[in-house]
Amino acid sequence: MKQLFLFLSMISMLFIVSACNSAPSAENEVKVMRLANATPDDRSLSKALYMFEEQLEKETDGSIDVEVYTNSVIGGDRLIFEGMQLNTIQGASMSTGPIAQFADTFNVFELPFLFTNEEEAHQVLDGEVGERLLAELDNQNVVGLNYWENGFRMLSNNVREIKTVDDVKGIDIRTLENEWHMELWRELGANPTPMNYGELYIGLEQGTVDAQENPVGNVVNSHFYEVQDNLTVTNHIYNASPFMVSKPFWESLTEDEQKAVKKVADKVQQEQRKMNQQEVEDSFAFVEAKGMTVTELSEEELERFREATRPVRERFIEKYGDEWLRQIEAETD
Repeated sequence: MKQLFLFLSMISMLFIVSACNSAPSAENEVKVMRLANATPDDRSLSKALYMFEEQLEKETDGSIDVEVYTNSVIGGDRLIFEGMQLNTIQGASMSTGPIAQFADTFNVFELPFLFTNEEEAHQVLDGEVGERLLAELDNQNVVGLNYWENGFRMLSNNVREIKTVDDVKGIDIRTLENEWHMELWRELGANPTPMNYGELYIGLEQGTVDAQENPVGNVVNSHFYEVQDNLTVTNHIYNASPFMVSKPFWESLTEDEQKAVKKVADKVQQEQRKMNQQEVEDSFAFVEAKGMTVTELSEEELERFREATRPVRERFIEKYGDEWLRQIEAETD
């Protein structure tokens, strides 16, 4: 009887030890990382989030479980950024325009004709200026890791073909909710109207606005070609799309997990930029096949656009000073 009691006691102890070992400790608990954007599923920025999900889960052996929410499923850019501040959303990539509503130093990237091509933009973003600006996000309870690419913004409209600066006058155009974007179009004689991106297609269809400006990939994936006749390659603003994580989430990660997040973010950055540039090429062919008139501006006319919008830079300098602008110009000369 005594031996039976000892045997049963040993079995009970084994069950208890086994249960303790199988229960997740706080240290080994799987961390959920919700990623979000306001971008259509087919854009390279959304594809990159899914790529990040796959690679990070593999890199961390599943210690971080990534969930991806694209296409404004859980809100627009403002709500997503605020979610990162509160750690209800752990990561996101969005254009610098919406970020500038929280960290105003990012407004320097909203100035017209700051970069002439992608290579020039990458040089600045991946260098000292870009790193210092990402560090500014710390004050917003957000950690900036690197810059992905939304691309150059272009003008589409259903009023007339835009061949010259003068052709822009009088057009009602949807813009981002950013003062420098609106200043740009006012200088060109247009009537800028901020509007939520999710409402833009209906706004164009119903004639609330005549025009919009976005990277050409958005013209395709949001079907703007159905309600716009003309696309002009103005390349007036280059949109970087910083990849960011919530600071409380970042600080909850182990050192190895932080290294893994940074490693994967850097790998995905390179792939996303390649995907985006291929997307631009494919999108031009697509919209032309759908009947849009695509207009390339001459170098002389582009210079007229630059000159016409120069007062925007001057007002920016009056408000913020010229430190950031001078550094960017020094790196692009």
